[in-house]
Amino acid sequence: MEIWTIANQKGGVGKTTTAVNLGGMLADLDRRVLLIDLDPHGSMTSYFGFDPDSIEESVYDLFHADLVNKRSPLAALLRHTSVGGMDLLPACTALVSLDRRIAGRDGMGLVLRNALAKYDGYYQHVIIDCPPTLGILMINALAACQKLLIPVQTEFLAIKGLERMLNTLKMIIMSGKHSLDYLVVPTMFDVRTRASKLALDSLQKNYHERLWPDVIPIDTRFRESSRMGRVTHQVFPNSRGVEAYSRLLHTLLLGDQQPCSRNEVSRCQT
Repeated sequence: MEIWTIANQKGGVGKTTTAVNLGGMLADLDRRVLLIDLDPHGSMTSYFGFDPDSIEESVYDLFHADLVNKRSPLAALLRHTSVGGMDLLPACTALVSLDRRIAGRDGMGLVLRNALAKYDGYYQHVIIDCPPTLGILMINALAACQKLLIPVQTEFLAIKGLERMLNTLKMIIMSGKHSLDYLVVPTMFDVRTRASKLALDSLQKNYHERLWPDVIPIDTRFRESSRMGRVTHQVFPNSRGVEAYSRLLHTLLLGDQQPCSRNEVSRCQT
């Protein structure tokens, strides 16, 4: 089972779009896929027609069960999506209170990894959508995954979020004494604007060792497909955004990037 976490310590950079599109394309390759929404805003949950404000069972229950020493209810929390072979573990807005509720509790950073271990062999791919803040949810997502994707909108404020994300990654690596494979993915690239081009130049100059050598472009088809609750390639298979995510998936499945060490993370920040 391959687990990918999609994270950046800035919102609005394309994390949910990346998770949904990669997951849908994997399902079309006859892979069994699980999407996990760890963001209290519940964007991915809403994408597939569920309301994070009123949903009765969600990933929150996974952590609550651990708090009260009950058996993990993961199977009962899953929902089907509009894509055959792809399930969803939805979020709810109560996740926003999780850090306060579990403060001081040992072992809570491994709740998700331990729950997913029971599904190794059933799901071939798990994709985790993270909140844009460092807390117990992001820690769980990083502890569970083998690969980290960091979408970065090609504008300079988003690059600041990348810097914070790499600082977090450095802390995780140092505390866990292990390496983690990661890839920076430029998103929302607008070839018409000088700001996008300058931001991409900055990424290529400062993060080239871990930068995907392509871009996810601005594409209104992403917004249109999300409004319909469909994965973009289902309704706009020839759109430029779909073609870009297809190239990214090819890199992820066939690429030869090696896990980064803590020294490499430090180098990427200079």
